Amino acid sequence: MLALFGLLTVALLLVLVMTKKLSPVIALITVPIVMALIGGFGADINKHITDGIKSIATTGVMFIFAILFFGILTDAGTFEPIIKLILKMAGKDPAKITLGTALLAMLVHLDGSGAVTFLVVIPAMLPLYDALKMKRTTLATVTALAAGTMNIVPWGGPTLRAATALNVPVTELFNPMLVPMASGLVFVLVVAYMLGLKERKAIGTINEQEVVLADAKMDADKQALMRPKLFPVNMLLIVLAIVVLIIGKVQPHVVFMIAFSLALVINYPKVKDQAQRIDAHSKAALLMASVLFAAGAFTGILKGTGMIKAMADTLVKAIPSSLGARFPLITGILAMPLSLVFDPDSFYFGVLPILSSTASEFGVQAISVARASILGQMTTGFPVSPLTGSTFLLIGLSGVDLGEHQKKTIPFAFLTTIIMLVVAVLLGKVPL
Repeated sequence: MLALFGLLTVALLLVLVMTKKLSPVIALITVPIVMALIGGFGADINKHITDGIKSIATTGVMFIFAILFFGILTDAGTFEPIIKLILKMAGKDPAKITLGTALLAMLVHLDGSGAVTFLVVIPAMLPLYDALKMKRTTLATVTALAAGTMNIVPWGGPTLRAATALNVPVTELFNPMLVPMASGLVFVLVVAYMLGLKERKAIGTINEQEVVLADAKMDADKQALMRPKLFPVNMLLIVLAIVVLIIGKVQPHVVFMIAFSLALVINYPKVKDQAQRIDAHSKAALLMASVLFAAGAFTGILKGTGMIKAMADTLVKAIPSSLGARFPLITGILAMPLSLVFDPDSFYFGVLPILSSTASEFGVQAISVARASILGQMTTGFPVSPLTGSTFLLIGLSGVDLGEHQKKTIPFAFLTTIIMLVVAVLLGKVPL
């Protein structure tokens, strides 16, 4: 009966979120509370929710300050010189242009935001693609692959959600996947270059072709925020923050609290300016933090009432033992396609805990399932999923059809996940 309640809770959450009947934050809070009341757990709801929120408090703090940190650096124009350099180096060679597109998307996606990446990369590169008569679908595909693979970063949505759902440190989840992720990024660069060569062949010689680019004029307000002289300092801050995160000696939330403070004081020493910059990015930070804390309530109730364990026990009885031990591998193979079915909140807070708990019953580390998941579920898969607003932002800015974008990008996205999975298996990070 408890397992049935758990399955109904997860199913109701998935239906309400995927059909957009409720926003994720509301569904994550109300669905488990209602089901817990029906199941007779009303007296302990307060304790379960509080325990769940406590378990993800540091992750929520980390995400808030990560958004503020990268937001401040974007305002200061930290990425502008790099964008101009890539455009200058790319010249009129389609192969170099696609490589430059991939590198630019990887760099901008350091903030873990698909929307920001697409808003920066597509407008910057689209005039060049149009001038050289390169396909816009190529621009969308390369940008999607680069942003999707970079979305595995420890402050990215999927990795944060996975760590939150299993209540494990983000660094413990991400660090072993650094090499597999790097292999995926290398593969994306290879794909970008191949697509560039294909474009070069299709459009023929372009040495005599006159290329006219429309330079977007920066408005006065944005120009006033730019701090070009502080570019070396800001880049150093980014590098130091990432290095310290990977080393793992300092907790991620502490790293970003300090990095944000330094970035804000260095770039905007006036208190009035500091308040304006915080206000400008607080909406995005609050929205994501609210989802994380709501997820804490959801997982707190499911764990506290024993629903997750009951569902895992039921699955154990139904799954052949030979298959249970391979849960991580199976999850890794299906991770990218599952992005087309599950949005990140539904998968990481509804499905992953069950898969991980079930794998544990067969002697497999729960975290290995999470590691396999972040190789595809809403990482390589997010820029092609109809369940994310970022996908529609990408195709809207690029001016391409969703079906054409998916047809061209999904095979490469799936192959990128498989390559990272193979590397992870070879390194022993994901068991066979």
